[in-house]
Amino acid sequence: MLLRLDDVAKSFAARTLFRGVSLEVRPGDRIGLVGPNGAGKTTLLRIASGDEAPDAGQRSTKRGARIGMLRQEIDPAQDHSVREEAGRALAHLVELENELRDLEARMAASGEVSPAHAEAYDAAHTRFEHAGGFEREARIERVLAGLGFDETARGRPLRTFSGGWLMRVELAKLLLAEPDVLLLDEPTNHLDLPSIQWFEETLSAFRGGVIVISHDRTFLRRHVTRVAELALGRFAVYPGDYGFYLEERERRKEELTARKRAQDRKTAETERFIERFRYKASKARQVQSRVKALEKQERIEIPEEDGRRIRLRIPAPSRAGAIPIRLTGIHKRFGETIVYRGAELSIARGDRLALVGPNGAGKSTLLRILAGVLPFDRGERELGHRVEVAFYAQHQLESLDPDRSVLEELGAVATLDDHARLRSHLGAFLFSGDDVEKKVAVLSGGEKARLALAKLLLRPSNLLILDEPTNHLDVVACEVLEDALRQYQGTLAFISHDRTFINALANRVVEITAGELREFPGNYDAYLRRTLEPAGQAPPEASEAAETPTSTGPSAAVPAPSKADRQRERERRKRRERNERRIGRIEAEILEKETAASELGWKLADPDLFKDLERRQNLETERSGLTTEIEALYAEWERLGAEVAALDDAEEAHG
Repeated sequence: MLLRLDDVAKSFAARTLFRGVSLEVRPGDRIGLVGPNGAGKTTLLRIASGDEAPDAGQRSTKRGARIGMLRQEIDPAQDHSVREEAGRALAHLVELENELRDLEARMAASGEVSPAHAEAYDAAHTRFEHAGGFEREARIERVLAGLGFDETARGRPLRTFSGGWLMRVELAKLLLAEPDVLLLDEPTNHLDLPSIQWFEETLSAFRGGVIVISHDRTFLRRHVTRVAELALGRFAVYPGDYGFYLEERERRKEELTARKRAQDRKTAETERFIERFRYKASKARQVQSRVKALEKQERIEIPEEDGRRIRLRIPAPSRAGAIPIRLTGIHKRFGETIVYRGAELSIARGDRLALVGPNGAGKSTLLRILAGVLPFDRGERELGHRVEVAFYAQHQLESLDPDRSVLEELGAVATLDDHARLRSHLGAFLFSGDDVEKKVAVLSGGEKARLALAKLLLRPSNLLILDEPTNHLDVVACEVLEDALRQYQGTLAFISHDRTFINALANRVVEITAGELREFPGNYDAYLRRTLEPAGQAPPEASEAAETPTSTGPSAAVPAPSKADRQRERERRKRRERNERRIGRIEAEILEKETAASELGWKLADPDLFKDLERRQNLETERSGLTTEIEALYAEWERLGAEVAALDDAEEAHG
């Protein structure tokens, strides 16, 4: 055991955040702390770190165990460099090195090496070596590079960096310190996709325990081995990975609902008996017995609906032209820094375009040019026929009026026809009941993000441009937005570091590196497969395209396709047809298995089934097997879909 919480509770004023929280962290643990925004996850993490005391219960640690928590502690006005700040995490190595240098100086001054000096020097040298002292500078450089700081940035003063980059420095210090337990609150929020990948590899090699709050579903699926859920004041631990948690949570909810239905039915029968025989003397003893039983009965309560079943429907927009937007020869610079030199991008109607690349590569600049809110130096931005652009960016959170209520803020952008559906629209964004009367000033960052998105999506636009729309959103809100955008009938261009979100929506990925654009068909996983292929092994489409003769000028003749080209084309079409047939069969099989799984779910909800444990276990095993098969079918469906898209691109490239 490295860290333990026993029956911990915390309240603020009259509101109980949580109580009865017990959790143990052991070496190798990867515990995901999940729950809606405002449930108290960060407060619980601060109690675990020792920064905050619980109202009840106890926190204990293994003797000598070091607990490290990701905090914002850097003074942004400091003049010393990123490298120097990161090195502070290894100050103990500097002390050991100074001890070595002091011993060396003493031995040199005395002209001889006494046994005591030699023994002290060997001991200090061993401690320095085992602590990684000789690799200190290399470790600092490696961690900073992994988190996206290039050689120049590592030497720049802290005051020249934004808050997001300063959080990366804090993360670097935490990783360099190598504590026994890592407490991480949204560690990937300020990282770009390449840095997230490096961070995940580093975390996989970490031998200590981890408690992490994250809304990054891909991160949770890859790393979490236990899930601790904090919601509506209740705390529950699920002894499995994130996928197990999602399934087990639904199973527990179904089981609890079935138990409550049975209890309600029995309670109703008892109340009818009491009411019927209340005034009959011969039944007085039985009536009193049942009254006492009802008073002692612990009522089963179903947690309030958390909005997980709510679905948002974005109104169908008007149909835009075939090419809603095109950028031609775009040049853009900020002072002496050239961001784009002749960038070209065309987005077709119905495209779901994701922009990816390291921070500072120009993603947000390009997105803002697409949205028409950032002027460029040269080139052309051309909107297609009947295109209506809607743009979401983080700064819109600050533009919300703090004196308005949530309902009033949405109403400010509504037409007369919209007013009848304002409450239901806010409900889709998880504002229900009295929540709509809250003042904007008291909303959390996540609630403000949801309100800004609700305003954006109230009225239909056929070109949506979104800059990090899932920032500040919890998992439930991300899923609501994701489902809505999946059904959206317009064109979408967006930036996100949420890989699950990108995979669910994107059909094209544009990678931006140092102002250069490279396009890839498919979602983020398909993009990774293409970019991570072994060096020198080009994708089939690229190889075939390279063999196709191209025109070198206006009068150049295009040679007829060779026999080999025609053979490759026939094989490509056959492969596409086979894949499409297989996709059709898979879709039918998925529908059949999902129907069977749904029927099993209804059977498992029968209260009478709790009397037959063996039959219940058999049904649960059968449903678990169906779920595994369905997931495998979906994975195969996605793989074949990506291959068909790649084959289509290859066919277009060959004319």
